[in-house]
Amino acid sequence: MTDLEIAPGGSASVHVLHEGYVGRDGDDERVAGTVTLIIDGTAIIVVDPGMVASRAALLAALADHGPQARDVTDVVFSHHHPDHTVNAALFPAARIHDHWAVYAGDRWIDRDADGAELGPSVRLLRTPGHTAQDISTVASTPGDVFACTHAWWGVAGPADDPLDSDAGALHVSRDLLLSFATVIVPGHGAAFRPDHSASPPRLGWLRASAVRRRRAGAGHHAAREG
Repeated sequence: MTDLEIAPGGSASVHVLHEGYVGRDGDDERVAGTVTLIIDGTAIIVVDPGMVASRAALLAALADHGPQARDVTDVVFSHHHPDHTVNAALFPAARIHDHWAVYAGDRWIDRDADGAELGPSVRLLRTPGHTAQDISTVASTPGDVFACTHAWWGVAGPADDPLDSDAGALHVSRDLLLSFATVIVPGHGAAFRPDHSASPPRLGWLRASAVRRRRAGAGHHAAREG
């Protein structure tokens, strides 16, 4: 894939292993990240192996798609908040990718993540906003282009990230992703399809000011969300 060729028709397959959330069952201290498996040729990639209620359930979900933990070749951190990173050690053979390096065993290999290819149809893109170091993992499948990203917490919002490091950069990153992605896998929720019938493409909740007001002060837990 090149900058002009992020389109469906690729060889990857994408499977959400765990749908994240911020608050659950009335408990604002519960938080989990969305964890995603991407398989592309010999690359077996786990994106954001962060906080989950059960590590055993996460590994069982992985095995349901064929790979075992030892088979994972690459782990991607969208950013360095612990709710997206704390379970990386479940995958002992994996290289770890972040915004500026690859970590393999005791080797720290400097490289800019932007444009880095992890498989024939998988690449990383810099998408700052939530943090200055955020990256997204983009995978082209036969029918879709998936973007695993923390540019959104979930389909329900918040429209304005109350924890963003740069609101302007976040909206630029969202516009970039919406220019090609047909499926968004957000940081803390189920995968969803943007509304590409709008011009420019957008999400339904971006039109709902009431949702923006309700979510903008996401409660005392928001300070912990990553």
